[in-house]
Amino acid sequence: MTTGTEETRIVLDPFVTDLDGESAALRAAGPLAAVELPGGVPVWAVTHHAEARALLTDPRLVKDINVWGAWQRGEIAPDWPLIGLANPGRSMLTVDGADHRRMRTLVAQALTPRRVEQMRERISKLTESLLDNLTGEVVDLKADFAYPLPMYVIADLMGIEESRLPRLKELFEKFFSTQTPPAEVIATLTELAGIMAETVAAKRAEPGDDLTSALILASEDGDHLTDAEIVSTLQLMVAAGHETTISLIVNAVVNLSAHPDQRALVLAGEADWSAVVEETLRYATPTSHVLIRFATEDVPVGDKVIPAGDALIVSYGAIGRDENAHGPTAGDFDVSRTSKNRHISFGHGPHVCPGAALSRLEAGVALPALYERFPSLDLAVPVAELRNKPVVTQNDLFELPVRLIAE
Repeated sequence: MTTGTEETRIVLDPFVTDLDGESAALRAAGPLAAVELPGGVPVWAVTHHAEARALLTDPRLVKDINVWGAWQRGEIAPDWPLIGLANPGRSMLTVDGADHRRMRTLVAQALTPRRVEQMRERISKLTESLLDNLTGEVVDLKADFAYPLPMYVIADLMGIEESRLPRLKELFEKFFSTQTPPAEVIATLTELAGIMAETVAAKRAEPGDDLTSALILASEDGDHLTDAEIVSTLQLMVAAGHETTISLIVNAVVNLSAHPDQRALVLAGEADWSAVVEETLRYATPTSHVLIRFATEDVPVGDKVIPAGDALIVSYGAIGRDENAHGPTAGDFDVSRTSKNRHISFGHGPHVCPGAALSRLEAGVALPALYERFPSLDLAVPVAELRNKPVVTQNDLFELPVRLIAE
């Protein structure tokens, strides 16, 4: 078996100029590939479906950053651009075992299926309002529709004041970007935590019908979250709750435009919008890489080993098109695919995304409403001219220029 010291590492492009090509290279090197994150940080990446499912439930891989040998040796700078994703504070994202079950149970008690379903009417009204405001032949659908919808929804759900949204947009762009100057990394994390802490304090003083208030209330009965844990959980929910849905909506529109035969099936009623959502999640998953797990002991994967103390990322962009899971047409966008529900783009195992149902609901409302209003909507530029943002964790575009065609 081989270890990372014997591997030629695939250097992840910090500018994300060819995500599909990079994902294909990772798959070819897999199921376990030695990679280098921006900033010269060496990690492993799981790139195949079956191996990812196994590793995501393997108790030898934990979220405690103190297990990471590079962290222990002081090799990870505190202003590393991705430090907020590798060490985002104590929440259900960064703990395992009993602590994880405690935190996740409290979140589940607050984010119930009923609460999510109650958001449907709000999502529908927001969608129609945003569509009413789309004017002009060419618009940036990301800025004018795909971004504000999930951001308003998550702010409403978490009880965050709408006046904070413009600043949160700026901060989260820095939070996810590989190009944030080192001098701004810690300041960005500090300001984000401050906004979340102020929100928690306000809801503790005056609770409302929102998830933050529900977390505080749940924490007062039996098991509890500390204020610091609620702050980190709030930041996690806001970050994941808007970024994933933005990319899901954007990538669905891009691929329906790039595959007019598939769009025709949906518009003719021969495929459901839910199939569009699931195939987009698989084929153009919103999250290209998830950081980060750490090996408490040597973990064999195929003919390779993740050595104890090494770090693992989950490369969902590569995993979604694994032919072993989705057959020889895994590289095709196909809304009639029978394996579409086998993807793991929201994760798998104990840390599966708790907001998956909300993201599916938002896309499931937004996309049919968009195409009902503009059934012939199309890209205003060739697909090759669409530019990815420099975010190695998200499959995200700078903008999505489209032509609004109603007939």
